[in-house]
Amino acid sequence: MNLLLKEIRHNPLLWLLVFVPAVFAGQALKPEAHTLLFVLSVLAIVPLAALLSHATESVAAKTGDAVGGLLNATLGNLTELVIALTALHAGQYMLVKASIAGAIVTNTLFMLGGSFLLGGLKYHVQEFNRGSARMQAGLLFLATVALLIPSAVSQVDSVAGAAFIEELSVGLAVLLIVAYGMSMLFSLKTHRELFASAGAGEAGEAPWPMGLALATLGGVTVLVALVSEVFVESVQEAAVAFGMTPAFVGFIVVALVGAAAEMASAFSGARKNRLNLSVSIALGSASQIALFVAPVLVLLSYVIGPTPMSLQFWPGAVVMILIATMTATLVTNSGRSAWFVGVLILMVYLIFAMTLYLLPPRLQ
Repeated sequence: MNLLLKEIRHNPLLWLLVFVPAVFAGQALKPEAHTLLFVLSVLAIVPLAALLSHATESVAAKTGDAVGGLLNATLGNLTELVIALTALHAGQYMLVKASIAGAIVTNTLFMLGGSFLLGGLKYHVQEFNRGSARMQAGLLFLATVALLIPSAVSQVDSVAGAAFIEELSVGLAVLLIVAYGMSMLFSLKTHRELFASAGAGEAGEAPWPMGLALATLGGVTVLVALVSEVFVESVQEAAVAFGMTPAFVGFIVVALVGAAAEMASAFSGARKNRLNLSVSIALGSASQIALFVAPVLVLLSYVIGPTPMSLQFWPGAVVMILIATMTATLVTNSGRSAWFVGVLILMVYLIFAMTLYLLPPRLQ
């Protein structure tokens, strides 16, 4: 506990933790002040993300970057899952699908590009495990195919009704979950030697003891989930006040806030020349959302949703996911990176963001 308090005292970013109780107080006292709650929840998630980042690095120092990246992606995606479940229960399927697609694109482009840029500004050239990146990109491509099929069938065959799309979505959801489980078996058990870290990390502060790191991960994850629930309840009303469109909110704002914890770890790892951890977090998180979170939401919609949700996304969203997957495959093929590669990836993301902000598409 002394190590945790010392970290909070010496890191000005963690002083923002005062906004965590402020969010809950605001929710209890002024639940109708949506814009205020939106701002407070964003300010509260930032220091929680930084704390989660430090704890994850401590775990990764003992377990390796592959396991550390998976752990960070899993805990970080709980935020997206809570946001999506809240919207799913309310029947806001447009927001659910936009946040899923946005999270995949944000992790694949913004997080990966930001890691390459921040790491490249400090190191001339950085290396990472090409095999691990290839596998994650392959999983993303599989998920893109699964998301493309329902939209393509409904566009080509007008006879294909809602019942058929729902049955197809359930089948695809099961296949994606099975594929994700087999990928975990492959990378963590049968062929784990292929996913060892590439390059040498920078020597930094001594990691926290494993017990403190795991306790911090658990506690912070719960707080992030609770704050995220306040965030999702206030984001739509706040978006109107800030002049943002529903498409931009779901695809960009919700995705960025939901991925704050993972971004903190990915960017910090890149600055410490542990780019393998950054790539594992970025692509691992994107593939986990595509192959696990999205299918689970489809299945849960039959239990907690007002109507079943399908995997039929707005075609433009599927195109963006496909382009993001192709970009990730292209830039990770060499296993090396420099700052300008990060700029190129971020430019693709900014093209998407600007398009959604200026000309929001009609989401399915």
